[in-house]
Amino acid sequence: MFNIFIRRPVLSLVISLFITLLGVLAFFTLPITQFPDIVPPSVAVKAKYTGANAEVCAKAVATPLERAINGVPGMTYMSTVTTNNGTTLIQVFFEVGTDPDIAAVAVQNRVTTIIDELPEEVIRAGVTTEKEVNSMLMYLNVVSDDPTVGEKFIYNFADINVLQELKRIKGVGLAEIQGSREYAMRVWLQPDRMLAYNVSTEEIIAAIQAQNVEAAPVAPGKARASRPRCCSTCCAIRASCFGLSSTKTW
Repeated sequence: MFNIFIRRPVLSLVISLFITLLGVLAFFTLPITQFPDIVPPSVAVKAKYTGANAEVCAKAVATPLERAINGVPGMTYMSTVTTNNGTTLIQVFFEVGTDPDIAAVAVQNRVTTIIDELPEEVIRAGVTTEKEVNSMLMYLNVVSDDPTVGEKFIYNFADINVLQELKRIKGVGLAEIQGSREYAMRVWLQPDRMLAYNVSTEEIIAAIQAQNVEAAPVAPGKARASRPRCCSTCCAIRASCFGLSSTKTW
């Protein structure tokens, strides 16, 4: 076989030129992308049930959502994770090449059909549906040289000033902060005092919400203006009513 190409150099040259021409044509016709779709797109459905454990979340939140989402066009499979802090996460995976935006809209439409069947706490907190990125592209670390600044301040600063700007960048599918450091208030209840006063957890939550007031104060003796100058938030917990360990007002 090699003798043919050695004795006939013209034939070898023609074959080489033909292969080179095919390579040049393929170079201009083959699709080339910077980030090709090699992994199936997925949509994440998140729900928060405050005060519920993993078993309650699986029965009251995950089951209705799974029944509604099952069978959405283009879906291959889905996985569900429930935690003891009341969080439910459902990941719906689609076929490769499916438009993530269309998939997210289809899942959102299915979730909307059974939103009234979920517990009131879940409806109040909201059920979020968003397309998910299967692999991280970049990690950013936010640090401060000020020794008086703590993790909570840095978290809230990044959440307000940095995260929102990253989400508005074209092409960004998902941007989030790893680890929760949000400002929050945790209240510990005493079951014996609750039994003595004959109050339930729902009544305590309603009382705390009633004391959480956002008011726009005005100068004494003047009518309230159409645009208030400032806004203050007052939250007072009366420990004498429900047997709480302390009282805080800020």
